[in-house]
Amino acid sequence: MLFNVISAVCLSLWVSSCVVNSAEDLYMTRALKLMSETPLIDGHNDLPWQLRKQFNNELNKVDLHTLNSTHTNIKKIKDGRLGAQFWSAYVPCETQYKDAVRQTLEQIDVVHRMCQKYPDDFMFATSSDDINNAFKMNKTASLIGVEGGHSIDSSLGTLRTMYHLGVRYLTLTHSCNTPWADNWLVDSGSEPSEHNGLSPFGKQLVVEMNRLGMLIDLAHVTVAGMNQVLDMSKAPVIFSHSSAYTICPHKRNVPDDVLRRVKEKRGIVMVNFYNDYVTCSKIAKISDVADHFDHIKKVGGADIVGFGGDYDGVTRLPEGLEDVSKVPNVVAELLRRNWTDVEVKAALGNNLLRVLSEAEKVRDDLKDTEPDDVPIPYDEVKNTCRTSYGYQISESGAIRPLSSVALVLTLILQAAVMLTA
Repeated sequence: MLFNVISAVCLSLWVSSCVVNSAEDLYMTRALKLMSETPLIDGHNDLPWQLRKQFNNELNKVDLHTLNSTHTNIKKIKDGRLGAQFWSAYVPCETQYKDAVRQTLEQIDVVHRMCQKYPDDFMFATSSDDINNAFKMNKTASLIGVEGGHSIDSSLGTLRTMYHLGVRYLTLTHSCNTPWADNWLVDSGSEPSEHNGLSPFGKQLVVEMNRLGMLIDLAHVTVAGMNQVLDMSKAPVIFSHSSAYTICPHKRNVPDDVLRRVKEKRGIVMVNFYNDYVTCSKIAKISDVADHFDHIKKVGGADIVGFGGDYDGVTRLPEGLEDVSKVPNVVAELLRRNWTDVEVKAALGNNLLRVLSEAEKVRDDLKDTEPDDVPIPYDEVKNTCRTSYGYQISESGAIRPLSSVALVLTLILQAAVMLTA
């Protein structure tokens, strides 16, 4: 009798397990189908920084097919169905006022070389059309985002140069203030505000980024800075790797009032997978990540949410999301939570494609606008590593930029002096 009871219980448990596993298999099957139809576009991956840290960017010493010391390699990318990736051209804040521009250019270079070395797997991309074309060819579209305004050394010319090299977003700050923008640590109280968000030059930068068609990334920025950009920008903004503050009250996350403004601006918040931003603790699960997707959808709609895993830039990841190959698990979880196919496809890539397309339209509308060539005031960037070429001393002793007319007259006078010498 007891044997029969035990057998019945075991059989019941086995059937229940089969039913659950079958349902989960159906969610995953459906997730993979949707990912075969719409490119998964991830907003932030720090593999280029790992290539610097581990190999000093010597790609000849690396095989990205077999590399196993990172969250990302080509096999993991294929298993994760990664359709497009914004690779982060990141250098630390300690490079500010030193060699940040050089080091950032080297990170941009290593992304280009990744695409050249693995042409069957990566396609360099700079536009929404490029992303779609790469997806049709079963390649991962590879875009570049510069993480941290210190990388441009307060220079609009450097910003434009990086755009010409393929950079399609700039994160206005990292974890340090720049001479023109405050970073998120100001909101935590651990650093003082220097600009109450953005300085006048920071606002110039926003306008110039709109003119270029470069996405403005508000991850790492103070709430004051977020709101100032949302007030000004003609194009939608992005948060390339941030989550929902209501779910995890970390200052790197996005508060609800800003989420609502992102909706008004038709922007996107790409959910970060770092445990500390997911649960505000060292431990997290896939369901915790999905909670952020749900909340952003609830506040701002499915049209403002995306994926921004932050792989290879973080030290702790949720159980079941240990590397890039595991991202389909999030998609299956959203489907289990009754997200529709249209909503999932929006989060996978359609939202980012729309944001990038709209930024390109703003660029095209502004094509007859002259580049901004008014430099930041010298007093705001003066330091021992910076020269003052191009600026002149006023009668009060302050340094101001030379106007183009003054520059021409100065050159003429210099030539006259040389001829009479």
